[in-house]
Order: sequence, then structure tokens, then C-alpha cells
Amino acid sequence: MKISINGRFLSQALTGVQRYAAEIVKAIDHALVSGRFPARLHDCEWQLLVPPDVREVLDLEKIKVRKIGRLSGHAWDQVDLARAAAGGRLISLANSGPVLHRDQIVVIHDAQVFRRPDFFGWRYRAVHRTMDRLLARSATIATVSNFSRQELADVLRLSASRIPVLPNSAEHFANTVPDYGILGRLGLRSHSYFLFIGSMTKNKNLTVATRAIQSLNRPDVPLVIVGGHNSSVFQDNLGKATPNLILAGRLTDSEIAALYGRASAFVFPSLYEGFGVPPLEAMLFGCPVIASTADAVKETCGDAAAYFDANDADALRQCMQARLAAGAITESERKRQQDRLAQFSWQRSADALLQFLAQRHIN
Repeated sequence: MKISINGRFLSQALTGVQRYAAEIVKAIDHALVSGRFPARLHDCEWQLLVPPDVREVLDLEKIKVRKIGRLSGHAWDQVDLARAAAGGRLISLANSGPVLHRDQIVVIHDAQVFRRPDFFGWRYRAVHRTMDRLLARSATIATVSNFSRQELADVLRLSASRIPVLPNSAEHFANTVPDYGILGRLGLRSHSYFLFIGSMTKNKNLTVATRAIQSLNRPDVPLVIVGGHNSSVFQDNLGKATPNLILAGRLTDSEIAALYGRASAFVFPSLYEGFGVPPLEAMLFGCPVIASTADAVKETCGDAAAYFDANDADALRQCMQARLAAGAITESERKRQQDRLAQFSWQRSADALLQFLAQRHIN
């Protein structure tokens, strides 16, 4: 049997979803190289199908990379990919796939378009709600957390027990060498700043973090905001820039690793998440985490984070004050972080996907 992987994520800007897809593909390839995969998949032919506008190509040994079609975006999914993958099994890891392909597993990362429609424009909301409903009828839906499994089961009218959970991990940062020069370039002192990493979309709730840092009234301890932005977005969502806010823009993984390692704490104020990877990334570098009580975030972080209500800027300020008073991370805190990190592995998630495929394999 031919097993195709939807590679449209390689034509998209890198966010958590695209990172997830890339890491799972690399972990599947590693399993194929090592021979550590279910025997029922032994004779399968693997290919990663990518559109013509790919930004990068993964370095794979066993999975063949094929550039196909002339279209882009959803049209490529529904036409070019559907045609190239016809007659075989398809894996789509980044929230979408051809709705008419009957032998497909699609990873939908959250139910945000249903639960928080206020976060999206009407066109985006309409397209993705319709696509999710169609995929729920034609494909097997998988997701990244128990919270998202229940959410998707509810909104798509599926049995939660039939939705595999294939979690994220933070291991993609494990071999990253920190570039501590970024502290000097941003004018930062070690362990004298709070860190936010992410987009400025509504669910990330950055407004609450900025209110908290302003009410903290510690201009010597700024909030560093890492992620894509422009002045109009900043103006619309955050108000005017102040001395205790540093907009770092997009940074390299090495620069981000350094900021994680030297921050007073990482702040994660999300209103809604399907999983919540950045807190795990912070824990990888021994950075204390202050996170919202969003269900998926608590599922990910467990007892290794300090929590606050995402709508309560004063509660976040109090957490920040407590972290500054506590100082460096303690051995017991670090142990809790390491225990949480051990729960998540790209390879284990890829192996679970392979096992699921083997159970459904038709010779």
C-alpha cells in the first residue's frame, strides 16, 4: 500500500501546527530507518507530497518527497493532493486535507473555530467549520490532547474514544545551542525580564500580559514579546509601547533558547489552546512558567507551572511578583518540569500513529 503525507505545511509560515507536522514526519522517517515500526506496514511505500510553493524540504531517508500540482492553499489540498494520493492512505497533520479522500487520518489541533468564533473573521470561520465537519464524515480525526479530543467529539458529533491523541513535544529545542548575545542586543539583564513568545492573535491574550507588566511597575523588569508583529497590530491589540515592553520581533531558535534560559519566567496567558507547546519549551531550559488556567494548558503543564485566571491581569501581576521574590528556580521546581517533559515525545507520538495505521491496515 502507498501511504502519502500531506506536505502543504511546508509552504506555510512556521507556527506550532507546522512545527508539529514537520517533527512527526521526521519521527516517522526515523522509525522507518531504524526498522522499529509495525510489521503490518513493512511493505508500504511512503511519500511526502508537497505543493510547488514549498518554503523548505525536509531531509528524509525513507520517505520520498514529491512535488506535485500547480495550485496552492486549500485548492492544492482538494485537487492536486486528492489526485496524487488517490488509491492509497493519506496522513494530514496540519488541520486540513482533501474532504473526498476516504482513507485518511487528519490531525485537527483544536476546536477553536467552534468554541471561540470571536477569534476569527467570518470567511475563515466559515471555511474551517465546514471543512472540519466534512472531514469528520469522511476521515479519521486525530488530535493532540485529551481536552481537544473531547472538544472535537462534542462539536463534530464524534465518539471521543475513536479520536487518537498524538501529543506535541518540546524536543525540537533539545539540541539548540543558545545565542546569549541576544540579551545584549535587546539590552536585557539575566533573570530580570519576563518572556512571551507567540503570535498576537486574540487567543494568545497578550493584552492581559501587558496590563500585568504595566501594573507591576518595575521598568527594570520588562516583558519581552517575541513573535511576528507590525506597528498597526501592536497599536490595535496592546496600546502604546512603554519602556517595560520590548518587542523583539521574530527571532531564531538559538536566540529564543537563550531568552528561555535567562528569563525570570515565561508568561503564557492564552484564553484557549489545543495543547500549549511554549510552556514545555520554557521548561526544557529550566525557565519557570506562569500560565493561564485554560484546560489544555493545565493538561500540558500539570504541577510544573504557576497558574492564573486568563481574564485577571492582577492575578498575573501577583504571580510575577511572587516569582521575582522567589528568585532562581528551585531543585523541586526543576524536577517537576523534567517530569512533565518526560511525558511528551515526538517519537512516541509518531509510533502511536504508526500503530494506529497498522491496526487499520488492509492488505
